[in-house]
Amino acid sequence: MQKSHITLSRRMFLGGTAAVAASAVLREPLRAADKTRPNSKFNGVQIGVITYSYRSLPSSAEDLLKYILQCGISSVELMGGPAEQFARAYLEKQGGQAAGDRRSAASLEGFKALRKMYNDAGVNIHIVKFGNIGDANMSDEQIEYYFAVAKALGARGITREISEAAAERLGPLADKHQITIGFHNHTQLTPTTYDGKILSYGKYLGINLDIGHYVAGTNQSPLPLIEKHRDRILSLHLKDRKRDNGANLPFGQGETPVVEVLQYLKKNQLTFPADIELEYKIPEGSDAVREVAKCVQFCKQALA
Repeated sequence: MQKSHITLSRRMFLGGTAAVAASAVLREPLRAADKTRPNSKFNGVQIGVITYSYRSLPSSAEDLLKYILQCGISSVELMGGPAEQFARAYLEKQGGQAAGDRRSAASLEGFKALRKMYNDAGVNIHIVKFGNIGDANMSDEQIEYYFAVAKALGARGITREISEAAAERLGPLADKHQITIGFHNHTQLTPTTYDGKILSYGKYLGINLDIGHYVAGTNQSPLPLIEKHRDRILSLHLKDRKRDNGANLPFGQGETPVVEVLQYLKKNQLTFPADIELEYKIPEGSDAVREVAKCVQFCKQALA
């Protein structure tokens, strides 16, 4: 990508365009959850959100769906905790015992009901996060159950933290179920991490690349890594951090090339989702829903 194009894009988004977009979100009423089906695919790029972004608010599956719709988002990475809580409550309402039936076929009906609730509202669950799947202390039975849960939710992937030991254990199972395991990074990622063995244990092992953490940890653009491994990327996490392990900041104020990454996805017609992860400090008088909505608008402008 030419330097002049990057400079123009950054100037545009640090200037009037981003300011106008953010102002519009705050002036207009947030989307009514029961009136409009959301659509956050902009010029072929699916913008989503990881529901961790709403952790400062009540976070039942029903609460999360309300926030997602208010932000106009049509596809999400759902944290495993709220999903399991919903399924457990659903099972209890049906007369099942949460402790005894938690991993039974009957308990999967709760996840199917959750999927239907989200899909009926226009929201796809493209990923579910079970951060410890494949750890040494997890039984084979529980691992198999989590793959079944992902299928019941309609998810095409499960995310967890980077671990070669987990990759070795999960690789054959991911291939069997054809559900991708996306390994999420913090600042420990290097440009060559994924050149090693971690992706070699199965065709359905992939990458959940957090571009903000990558910039903060390496002081490098994530674009070369995306280009190199784009066939193995399950999803991106979007945040804007400063280099040298710097702070999380509102989109357009850090040193992460969020605009350039989104434009790269658009130009190359890449279909994996780019999920907003809200980690910057919420300004006084605002809340997570309003801040995520501003991030969505920023991404929409970047992809116009």
